[in-house]
Amino acid sequence: MAVPPDNDLLRAVGLRHAPQGFPVLTDVTLGASTGEILAVTGPRAAGKTTLLRCLSGQLVPDEGEVWFADMPVHNLTASQRERFRREHLGWIDSEPHLVPELSAWENAALPLLLRGTPRRTAKSAALEWLDRFDLGALAGERPHALAYSQRQQLCVARAIAMEPAALLADEPTAALRGPERAHVLRTLVSAARSNDITVVIAATDEETASVADRTLRLYDGRTDGDGPGSPEQEGREECSLSV
Repeated sequence: MAVPPDNDLLRAVGLRHAPQGFPVLTDVTLGASTGEILAVTGPRAAGKTTLLRCLSGQLVPDEGEVWFADMPVHNLTASQRERFRREHLGWIDSEPHLVPELSAWENAALPLLLRGTPRRTAKSAALEWLDRFDLGALAGERPHALAYSQRQQLCVARAIAMEPAALLADEPTAALRGPERAHVLRTLVSAARSNDITVVIAATDEETASVADRTLRLYDGRTDGDGPGSPEQEGREECSLSV
């Protein structure tokens, strides 16, 4: 297959994945351009998490291709994929995963430190984003001292602080409610707009999906629509959460 168009920073072509013979993804194709926010929606067990893991190089599909700009992620070795994620991608899981021995700011700075960023610079970036999530006063605390919702917001801050080219978020607000959810979505959208970050966000709730420029629906591992990456609403305007 040919290299995807220049305006697609992240693209999947014909992804198929069937562990133990059970089809999870079936011929899924999508593209997301620089600075675009794409929501992948659908019921639980529709294949959203598997798709994001393929896009990030955490999982190699049985068939199909994943491109990051002109880089064929599907052809990289395990160590090359790890380096690709470290240098280019931010990841937000549906549940907080933190290093218990590290403080909040050290957890937020960890991707930068692993990338080789000087400690002072990494700490400054981490503290800036902790402040944006109203966690600055807790920067020296370890994860066990934080509420569950605070730990999840810390994970969001960590993903943004590294200023990735692309950010993949697997139901990042599932553990949040009310104002906390709205604040995380506003901050995530603001960061994407300000830094031209491509965001692919898996969502089951309408509020999270509504911040996206386009929506791709998955159902039983297949795209639901007239074409790959087709918007569910033509000319959708940015919702009130967008900045």
